[in-house]
Amino acid sequence: MNTFSTFFKALLNNSNISLSRDLYIDEIKYIISKINEYFYTNYKGIGDTNILDVEFEYFSEFHKFWEKYHKQILNPQIDDSQCSNVAEVLHDIFTKYGRTLFYELYSTCSLTPEKICKIRYFSANQDFRGSRKFEDLFKRYKDDPSIFDTNNINQNPEDFLRNIGITSLSQNDKRVKYAITASKLLIDNRIEPYELLSFCQNDIEKVRTLLINNRGSGFGNKKTDMFLRDMVVLGVWKNPKNFDKIDVASDINTVKVALRSRILKTDIVLISSFLDVFCYQYTLIDNMNALAWRRVWEIWNNKYPKECIASPSLIDYFIYRIIGKEFCKESLCIFKCETENHTFKWHSGRNKTCQICFRNKVKSKAHVINKVLPCTDNEGYLVIENSGFVSGNNSLLPNLKECPFEIVCKPKTDIFKKLNPPTSISIFGQTGWDKARTRVGEGGGGIMS
Repeated sequence: MNTFSTFFKALLNNSNISLSRDLYIDEIKYIISKINEYFYTNYKGIGDTNILDVEFEYFSEFHKFWEKYHKQILNPQIDDSQCSNVAEVLHDIFTKYGRTLFYELYSTCSLTPEKICKIRYFSANQDFRGSRKFEDLFKRYKDDPSIFDTNNINQNPEDFLRNIGITSLSQNDKRVKYAITASKLLIDNRIEPYELLSFCQNDIEKVRTLLINNRGSGFGNKKTDMFLRDMVVLGVWKNPKNFDKIDVASDINTVKVALRSRILKTDIVLISSFLDVFCYQYTLIDNMNALAWRRVWEIWNNKYPKECIASPSLIDYFIYRIIGKEFCKESLCIFKCETENHTFKWHSGRNKTCQICFRNKVKSKAHVINKVLPCTDNEGYLVIENSGFVSGNNSLLPNLKECPFEIVCKPKTDIFKKLNPPTSISIFGQTGWDKARTRVGEGGGGIMS
């Protein structure tokens, strides 16, 4: 704590600031200069840190402080009582609507397990941002299977990235490395992705360890857990050992729901990624989120062993896709009529018509003036009832009127906080932390667009 205390005291002692008056411009200049110096500049001899098995020079004095004290400052904790409440909600959902909610993924275009595994193995580590992309990849495989040839990927990774259509995404230098390293693991062990499970004695936890420990392949905890979950849910791998050891794939949606349902709590609200140097907060919350959802599953499984899913990882689809992306976002739109000044609420921002006038057979335009969480408003049912998961003949949640988590989050009470998940700035890459540093006295530096 010493460096932060020294920094803060210096601001007060060296500026002769009196809190009984407004600051002079010269005092403001001094304060901004010192804040920038402490938080965003370094100097020769500041020292190094080790992260991702690489030595990095510290970004600033604050970086050294944040690395050492971020856990103590945030103090994330898992609330067992709230975990129990959430477990009851999930059990109720399971018994009322069935297991499909936890096992539904995406179409695999009738490909064989071997082909599904190969496509997912070489795409899971690349962060395609959406399961619809996987369906596109299955179709591409049918058109040209050579795209996913292990040796071709190893020798021509740029062609592989171009063929699967992700060169427009950021940080292609990392993606090339991921493709090479992931393919080399298979080549060195003379196996195909489908054979990973048998190579690890049918123990899916050993597969997890193998992939995560293969540094430089892009298989972090989240991407690995998603890949392994998919292989079981899609029936690629049958009855692996230790499937219950695979966690919920931590992402912004599962973290968001964990924070808002209060199964995961912190002493202060999460800080901006601009202060989370080298993503210490992001990593900590990511890990704690997985543990919190695992605790929910443990309580559920202990209490209802015959009415429970087989692994914490299977919570992911329901929490991520349905609760996080569909229900727990500002999707209830408040409109204002441009003719009569009516205000009304609607489930879609794409609406352009005043629905009040329309009911009176008058055509008037309307525009959105605000968006709120459906669970915080008495008309939130408009969003829930029109969700693709609720409406239609083959809906997964027929006749649902409110988010199942309302009973846990209590969004219409003072206890509820619309907490947001952490975001991260990459350590590597053209726009990452490693390219953002600058020396004291030189000026500039920072994250590029």
